[in-house]
Amino acid sequence: MHIVLLCGGSGKRLWPLSNELRSKLFVDILPSPTGGRESMMGRVCRQLENLHMLDSTIIISHQDQVNITTRHTQGKIPVIGEPFKRGTFTAAALATLYLQSFGIAGADDVICIVPADVFASEDFFSSFSLLPDILKQSDADIALIGTRPTHASEQYGYILPDKKEREAYSTVNQFIEKPEAVIAEALLQRGALWNSGVYAFSLAFMLSHIEKSGLPVHYEQLLNVYEQLPERSFDKQVAEQTQRSVVLPYNGVWQDIGSWDALCAQLDSNVFGKGRISGQSSGSHIVNMLPYPIQIIGVPGIIAAVSPDGILIANKKNSDEIKEQLGSLPLQSMYGEATWGSYRVMERTVEDENTTITTLNIILLPGKHIGLRQHRSGCKTWTILSGSGQVFINGAIMQVTAGNQFAITLKGLYSILAETRMVILEARIGGPDDEDEALFDEEDWKVIIERAGSHKSMD
Repeated sequence: MHIVLLCGGSGKRLWPLSNELRSKLFVDILPSPTGGRESMMGRVCRQLENLHMLDSTIIISHQDQVNITTRHTQGKIPVIGEPFKRGTFTAAALATLYLQSFGIAGADDVICIVPADVFASEDFFSSFSLLPDILKQSDADIALIGTRPTHASEQYGYILPDKKEREAYSTVNQFIEKPEAVIAEALLQRGALWNSGVYAFSLAFMLSHIEKSGLPVHYEQLLNVYEQLPERSFDKQVAEQTQRSVVLPYNGVWQDIGSWDALCAQLDSNVFGKGRISGQSSGSHIVNMLPYPIQIIGVPGIIAAVSPDGILIANKKNSDEIKEQLGSLPLQSMYGEATWGSYRVMERTVEDENTTITTLNIILLPGKHIGLRQHRSGCKTWTILSGSGQVFINGAIMQVTAGNQFAITLKGLYSILAETRMVILEARIGGPDDEDEALFDEEDWKVIIERAGSHKSMD
């Protein structure tokens, strides 16, 4: 069986902790069993690795989050980048064609798609191993996992199974998408399950749906037309259209951490970062990613969340309204992570419509480099604040340490390798949307230098 973790979302439900470049999956805030903190992505991968299932797992993520996904999975599993967000059906199709086109899976192999943001006990993931046999025994096209509801939620989809339960599973009678509270209560009385978003099916089955939808049946060909595709849901495109479906009930811990209320329930402290809660403030939480202290006095049941991207003060029960409040605003991410390290925008000043001055604090991890880049417009300077390494600029390699400064010229080729942990202050002047072009991203520093020489000769 091949497990496919689907990473989606706009980074707004847990704003300002999450953003478009760092969704909720990649925030190191959950308590780790070994001490310290881990992200949702790290937690899921740890659980799959404990069950010896990680080697048969791939991840589908938006291309802007491929680097951060690789970092949080420690490079242990393939990360496939979607060029555009086109819904869970298209993502599942891309994963299926990737597995087929590269000879990883055959027509009869079972694919199991799983939301990457699932928060569950380890036995939830171990139940995946039952799905191939259930598909075979039931002669069904799709096998799902449905979780036992704890209350009549309006936030989850429901699966209504047939009353006749066959061994460990039941046939699916109906899917109901996020019903009103009254309907949800009635569904609970009829034995309905929450839809966990876990679907298992054969590669051949998914391939037939890809063909019916008029999509190319080769991985590279699908990527070429991705931008023109509509956004499509796997639930509506496949699951709800399939007559032969079965569901495996799961009775353990399962939750979709899609709101501040749900996240805070999993934290081991009411204060994360600098801050203090006092007075009659029961049920309040502080999540502070900045070095400035926050004080909550006599205000119960709120979340005070602060990051470089903004500040949120909300009643936890209403905090999920933040996604609607942000709407389709073009938010500029002030913090990001990559395989090589992280960066934080310290200040961004708009001088006029053509000129923006940006100051960044960049952290480069030991042994990592940023790849080969070309400076496209404006001007840029680096000041090494701490650490040591090597800087490559236009064919010259220099050993650098704290206090060294460099200017990167227009169309200049550059890279930097950290020998120890480096902190760099970058100042750039350019247009509001100027980004340098990443040319090569190899792991080996020598290859970067060689590629730089060949690229310059080609120019």
